Amino acid sequence: MIKLGFVYVLAGLMYAAFALLSATDRVNRKRWGNALFWGLVAVSFLAGDRLGDLGNGVLVLGLALIAGFGFLGRGQPATTSPAERTGLAEQFGNRLFLPALMLPLVVAIGVLLLKPVQIGGVPLMDPKQATLISLALAVIVGLALALALLRQPWASPLQEGRRLADTIGWAALLPQFLAALGAVFALAGVGKAIGLLTSTYLPVDTRLAAVSVYCVGMAAFTMLMGNAFAAFPVLTGGIALPILVGHFGGNPAVIGSIGMLSGFCGTLMTPLAANFNLVPSALLELPDRYAVIKAQIPTALLMLIVNVVLMYVLAFRP
Repeated sequence: MIKLGFVYVLAGLMYAAFALLSATDRVNRKRWGNALFWGLVAVSFLAGDRLGDLGNGVLVLGLALIAGFGFLGRGQPATTSPAERTGLAEQFGNRLFLPALMLPLVVAIGVLLLKPVQIGGVPLMDPKQATLISLALAVIVGLALALALLRQPWASPLQEGRRLADTIGWAALLPQFLAALGAVFALAGVGKAIGLLTSTYLPVDTRLAAVSVYCVGMAAFTMLMGNAFAAFPVLTGGIALPILVGHFGGNPAVIGSIGMLSGFCGTLMTPLAANFNLVPSALLELPDRYAVIKAQIPTALLMLIVNVVLMYVLAFRP
């Protein structure tokens, strides 16, 4: 049976290659910082289950120290020139999109056709992780097709991947950190604590006040955690369910949907939502790293105000 460990091994080998290539990049003055950083990430994927809680905690601290003290730099691997890329684009035309189009195709095949397959009564792949495993297989197929189509050196995808990883930097790991943070908050009972603080110290004795606290709180907590999905169970369990639904009798479907949308308003305004806010600036090489966030703040604030009004009007209709 193909299990999730297969995906972890692939990711670990990729980051190990980034570390090795970074160590040999003499143009990058911070090559050893990059090599150590991506090497630790590789260790977390390849042997994280063997390190134990303490070992993984030390590893995460090491990653934070390397990034925090500015030991990461941008590598400049040898790659095709702009003129060569233009020539390849003219030569292959729309065929360049074939490797990318293989991703959804192979994922669909994996989930719809391969997931039910059993060999000797054992599933071919873990049914619970079929989508993620299929995505990893799709990446392999797309990569093989790209190499065969473009006839580039085998190291090209690794060098380009390293260049993108160096461009994004530590922010590439934020989704993992934030997912872990959400789990820690849930286990620590942060939702109950927030509910107690809210009911004790905030003016939630009226519907409008309670709605405002919940919507603004979802946006603010999302800004702190970088992920509305991580903030949702905490704020909903601490404020929405006991106060808006339990006390005021609000519609939970309306409250939950608008509350999540309020969290997304916070996503637009925080650098911790790296995939949406920092990564585009890095990939486009914008001079202002926070240009995307600055452009989104007015829209996010307007949406947040509208959310408060909509929840107040729609959630308590008889």
